[in-house]
Amino acid sequence: MTASADPALPVLDPSLEIVDAHHHLGDKYDPPYFLDELLADVGAGHRVTQTIFVECGGGWPKGPNQELVSIPEIEAVAAMAMESRARGGAQISGIVGHIDLRLGVPATNRALDAASAAAQGLLVGIRHATAWDESPQLPTHRTNPGPALLGSETFRLGLAELARRNLAYDAWLFHPQLPELEAVAGRIPDLKIVVDHLGGPLGIGPYSPHDVDADWRSSMSALARHENVFIKLGGIGMPLMVMSEHRGATATAELLAKLWGDRISWCIDTFGPTRCMFESDFPVDRATCSYSTIWTTFKMISHDFSDSEKAALFHQTARDVYGLQPIAPAGES
Repeated sequence: MTASADPALPVLDPSLEIVDAHHHLGDKYDPPYFLDELLADVGAGHRVTQTIFVECGGGWPKGPNQELVSIPEIEAVAAMAMESRARGGAQISGIVGHIDLRLGVPATNRALDAASAAAQGLLVGIRHATAWDESPQLPTHRTNPGPALLGSETFRLGLAELARRNLAYDAWLFHPQLPELEAVAGRIPDLKIVVDHLGGPLGIGPYSPHDVDADWRSSMSALARHENVFIKLGGIGMPLMVMSEHRGATATAELLAKLWGDRISWCIDTFGPTRCMFESDFPVDRATCSYSTIWTTFKMISHDFSDSEKAALFHQTARDVYGLQPIAPAGES
């Protein structure tokens, strides 16, 4: 169900440019979320100029050749990206696709070549999620990562190939796995690591809001010592998160800023604005609030930051990490 906006709340700082660093597309969502829905959201008042699509398992065929399983999704999104250019307004400017990094270097490179071709020049990163926990109360990710995947030598060799190609690695994992990611950051310092969704602080199963913060903050502080690690601020309305205290159409920006503000502000203070970027995680987080409300919430949380710090948080960090070029204003080449 799509949550409603805050009808009485005007758009804050409407001139602030936004690069939405993380969203999805596809018919796996209810209702489906494709280009029309995305453009309706990004055109709802905030100045969103560019977006970055992140893989979500859409259209992955079943069969023996898992090496190229994600290519149809990348091709479909590249076509939507080209259409977004033609239609004006915000553009899908980057694609973070999926490649199975467990298959060994030769297969990884074949898949990366195919993904690059399918993306029509828009491939900026790869996400192979490693989110796993031994508790049966935590969901199993569709990639079936199992324990300690980040410590696998084969997986790390695949990550090294991403670094060689200057592709970012988007890391979706749970907070108890952050020390494994920190080891990767030290082992492959040339790899740009983008930690999705504040590092996945869990709030269900054996984890609770009362005992997660100390472990999460300790692990995140260790990650912050590595200059090749960046953080996405968002994706925190999911029910497994410690920050999903309120979901539904009544979630206002004021309420969400109160619930989310402390942890998001701590991340910005710990990593610095030039290593943090806001993300909508739509349509996943529309179960919590509207697209417009998400960005109003982030603007409230960052209200006291300087103009240059806001620029980093809302668009420049995403552009720098993923290598995006700004869109030229209409009439300029």
